[in-house]
Amino acid sequence: MRQQIDLRVHDRVALDEIELYSEILSAVASAERPLTTDEIDMVLGVRPEDVTGRRELTPQ
Repeated sequence: MRQQIDLRVHDRVALDEIELYSEILSAVASAERPLTTDEIDMVLGVRPEDVTGRRELTPQ
């Protein structure tokens, strides 16, 4: 028996990536110069590396 695929199901990871990409594009479009790494991190909601060398996400 063939199962029906529900086309309303979304790929949450893909949608999250699209949202991050659109936030970066908006920031770049409004900037008058190339963004620094720190500015990109701020747009993406990540903090600078901690003492262990790992980046951590900031709560949103």
